[in-house]
Amino acid sequence: MEWLEELAATLGVPPLTDAQAEGLLAVSREVAHGVERKATPLAAFLLGRAVERSGDPEALPALVARLRAAI
Repeated sequence: MEWLEELAATLGVPPLTDAQAEGLLAVSREVAHGVERKATPLAAFLLGRAVERSGDPEALPALVARLRAAI
C-alpha cells in the first residue's frame, strides 16, 4: 500500500511489511467484531506503543497474540 509507505516516511518510522499489515488488519477485525468497533483504533494505538516500548519491532507477532488473548 503506497499510501502507508508514504505515511511511514512522513512519520519517520519503518514501513510495514505485507505480513505485518495483514496481521494488523486481521486483529483489527477481531477487535471490531469481538469487543467494539470504536475500540479498534485505540487497540491499534496501544499495540503500537507496546511495540515501541519493547524496543524490538520483531515483538509485534507476540504482542498481537497477547492482544488476541485479551479479546
